[in-house]
Amino acid sequence: MKIYVPMDSAAKALGADAVAEAILAEAGRRGLKIDLVRNGTHGMIWLEPLVEVDTGGGRQAFGPVTVADVPALLDGTLRGLGKVADIAFFARQTRLTFARCGVIDPLDLDDYVAHGGLVGLRRGLGMDQATIIQEVTESGLRGRGGAGFPTGLKWNTVLGAQADQKYIICNADEGDSGTFADRMIMEGDPFTLIEGMIIAGIGVGATKGYVYLRSEYPDAIKVMNAAVLIAREKGLLGSDILGSGKAFDMEIRVGAGAYVCGEETSLLNSLEGKRGVVRAKPPLPALEGFLGKPTVVNNVLSLATIPVIFEKGAAHYANFGLGRSRGTMPIQIAGNVKFGGLFETAFGMPLGVLVNEVAGGTATGRPVKAVQVGGPLGAYMPASKFDTPFGYEEFDGQGGLIGHAGLVIHDDRADMLKLARFAMEFCAVESCGKCTPCRIGAVRGVETIDRIGRGDLAAIPILTDLCETMKEGSLCALGGFTPFPVMSALTHFPDDFVTTKEAAE
Repeated sequence: MKIYVPMDSAAKALGADAVAEAILAEAGRRGLKIDLVRNGTHGMIWLEPLVEVDTGGGRQAFGPVTVADVPALLDGTLRGLGKVADIAFFARQTRLTFARCGVIDPLDLDDYVAHGGLVGLRRGLGMDQATIIQEVTESGLRGRGGAGFPTGLKWNTVLGAQADQKYIICNADEGDSGTFADRMIMEGDPFTLIEGMIIAGIGVGATKGYVYLRSEYPDAIKVMNAAVLIAREKGLLGSDILGSGKAFDMEIRVGAGAYVCGEETSLLNSLEGKRGVVRAKPPLPALEGFLGKPTVVNNVLSLATIPVIFEKGAAHYANFGLGRSRGTMPIQIAGNVKFGGLFETAFGMPLGVLVNEVAGGTATGRPVKAVQVGGPLGAYMPASKFDTPFGYEEFDGQGGLIGHAGLVIHDDRADMLKLARFAMEFCAVESCGKCTPCRIGAVRGVETIDRIGRGDLAAIPILTDLCETMKEGSLCALGGFTPFPVMSALTHFPDDFVTTKEAAE
């Protein structure tokens, strides 16, 4: 009997470790021989701890499992959910990046290979650099960290740069509210990130890589460090990758909790041991990045998607999606929601389908008032915008942004003025202080929203003007995108900004 209990942080927070210990203890008392595998999560958080049991006829899912359920689980009398693939939330997904997450033992390289791992790398090792870049370009892959910049174009810039050393930097500083996909992939399928970074290194001529991982993710740090050691021992990293004669090695570096270090130039400064502040551009990191050398800076999901592109081919990946948004997007659903978790699907699904059908609406059963898409700097989308297809240009056309694809759902009791104030306050707290529009603008923004909250509607034009200044004048997205939640709240929910009878009159 093989039993799978997730080691993912979300599952552990919901009692997975205690369930695993109870299974081992109960099996010991009964004299049962079991193989307990700590896998990643399938991403259905409301069912965690989601335990799977395989007695030879396939894996059967049970969840959420408690310690009290363990005797019935081993007796075979606990009511199950069937196979994970048949659960409605999971069945309608298109899993490419997350195909192995929740399926394999994260630190078993043989298990990874048995489920398609390293096929993409072996194919890439047989290509020249120009062909590797062409494959990425033709796939249509765009940055999954927020900006949506074409990955192939960034790689090609680094390839063309002349230098004695180049670097691959993975931005794993996942700080947006309602996002957890980076953490899930690192804890549940770390070798796919390592494989993607190796392919990137071979493609652009970089022999060294770093994963910049946030300190708030201790489990991901532990798993990634262990995976790097295993990859090095197995010849996947080092001076002779899989006997090819090509070199690439990498390290895990841990940040200190600054949100602004999710911005690539702040991250580079932090990685160099400097204060995490934004750099002015140009020069671009692709030309002068880490230690002044040409550097690819990609998000976890971008790099973790590279192996499946090389395994199945660029055309296969580009066949999914709509417009210029190709492939799939791992959408993270959180907030006041019935079915929270990770949902990977091709670009193009309308926002309303994601919120009302996939996520099941609010956990409270009350009407959905707003959905913030793209983290704390994302716009609030009202129900009137729910027909918007999930795509970069489509959201941009509606005054929103996809960002890291986190959805935070609010019901009809949400106070949009308070949420707008929080956005400004968040910017003020997290600003690196490099540029005036962000450093001063956010502070003035909080004060201005407080004036509106006291009934001073004459402050609304001031807030609008301030947001325009921050949007156009900030050096990076922290100050530049903070107007998105503020102005969307003001535009779509004006009644929430009229807070007193006097103001209404």
